Amino acid sequence: MTHRRLERGRLVLASHNAGKLREVAAMLAPFGLEVVSAGALGLPEPEETADTFLGNAAIKALAAARATGLPSLADDSGFSVAALGGDPGVRTADWATLPDGGRDYMAGMRKVEERARGAADRGAWFTCALVLAWPDGRTEGFEGEARGRWVWPPRGDRGFGYDPMFVPDDGHGQTFGEMAPETKHASNHRARAFALLARHCLPSPD
Repeated sequence: MTHRRLERGRLVLASHNAGKLREVAAMLAPFGLEVVSAGALGLPEPEETADTFLGNAAIKALAAARATGLPSLADDSGFSVAALGGDPGVRTADWATLPDGGRDYMAGMRKVEERARGAADRGAWFTCALVLAWPDGRTEGFEGEARGRWVWPPRGDRGFGYDPMFVPDDGHGQTFGEMAPETKHASNHRARAFALLARHCLPSPD
């Protein structure tokens, strides 16, 4: 399969999530791309109606690319628990959404714990899908996973989302919320998806 490679220039990061913006922008820094976020451009957040991470990432990336006329990169990621049949999965953010539209990830983590409490299987995983889209409708998508287990109570305040309740298999007992950012970014689900994106689609790093 032939992948389309991105040329150096301006790239829209189709996210309003500050944590994701920091993480992805740091990964993009070596590739000579001028990154601007959808939030900074005042773009609305499209409704995520797909039932897969790649599908929702494509919705966001294509919406930003068509609105700006620029290539756009979108992330869709989520937290899945084996004892819950993979939930919350693609509805990870929904589990943390408040009636006023805001998000309380502690409430989302508490919901996971309440529903999975007592389960013998503590397996869990994070999934990240990255989709690069061009204004002509072409997309390139890549997916990465980080496997581990969920813990309660949550630990650490360095991550975002459900990070404080997830211990990766190679995390030496620390949650994503306890890890130094450079440690987490080296091998997490987003780093694994990004490695594929960089290999196939990004310009050569500086």
